[in-house]
Amino acid sequence: MPATTEHRPRTSTRATSPLRSRPAVRRLLEPQILTPADLSMVLLVTEEPADRPMPTVTLAEIPAVVRDAARLGIPSVKLFAESAERDATGEISLAPDSLMARAVHACKDTVPDLAVMTETCLCSYTADGVCYLIDHHGRPDAPATIEITARQAVAHAEAGADIVGPASMVLGTVGDARRALDQSGHEGVSVMPHVIFWSSLYDGFRLTMGATPKAGINREFQINPARADQFVDTALRMETAGADMILLEPAQFTADVLATLRGVTRAPLFPFSVSGEYTSLTRVEPETGRRDVRLLVELFTMLKRAGASGSITYAALDIARQLT
Repeated sequence: MPATTEHRPRTSTRATSPLRSRPAVRRLLEPQILTPADLSMVLLVTEEPADRPMPTVTLAEIPAVVRDAARLGIPSVKLFAESAERDATGEISLAPDSLMARAVHACKDTVPDLAVMTETCLCSYTADGVCYLIDHHGRPDAPATIEITARQAVAHAEAGADIVGPASMVLGTVGDARRALDQSGHEGVSVMPHVIFWSSLYDGFRLTMGATPKAGINREFQINPARADQFVDTALRMETAGADMILLEPAQFTADVLATLRGVTRAPLFPFSVSGEYTSLTRVEPETGRRDVRLLVELFTMLKRAGASGSITYAALDIARQLT
């Protein structure tokens, strides 16, 4: 009986993977992943120019910076503002002419369509340098922190902010900020709380903005980086309380929790690349004076792949110039 021949589909020996195609085909099949529209620019606003660990801007410098951002396609800015005056209550942060309020006005007056995010926090307004208020026993005063955070949210909205960012990690701040905004006629202003892992990567920001805690005081509401479950649970609890979107920090340590959250919520998620990432993952090239941001481009590409809606970074302008 003649031997039978098994018929199998012929396999081509030609390269079919886009990775082995000509460059023109790769560009066709693999569109650019990261764009300037994926970035939010961080501005640390100070009253006067100063030589500090992180780059800062004054009010007079804001218009030129945000015009550059808009020209390059960056759609939003995240503002942090210091105060030369400090007290135990943080009441100075509520003044209509606070540096934060003036910075918001400077952004919106220059580029009205720019989305302005603010940090709704106390670390740059109190002498203790922490994100919450402290009672007369030296313990965190959660009710007072919740109350002033809500008032800050309204003050920032009155100045023109589009997104306010409770950053103390004190549960209750999100819900009260949302209610205060709604009751004051700012229903369209979004709430984006910070969910924060402990890290030494914040030191540059703290020194620049006078937000270094006094000796013996801890940022005890921040999350142990070993506790991914607590991070995810906190973010979801904040969403339930009224958060419209979530900020995750520090960016490079949140890829796993970002991917987990992306699978269980439709809320926009914004990793924040903090000061230590800017100083350790970028460098200025001596020959050109330009900042090498390739590592941050790779980081933000990975975070977008993991589910980020955008990334908040000090290097937004440098990255956008490289991408365009």
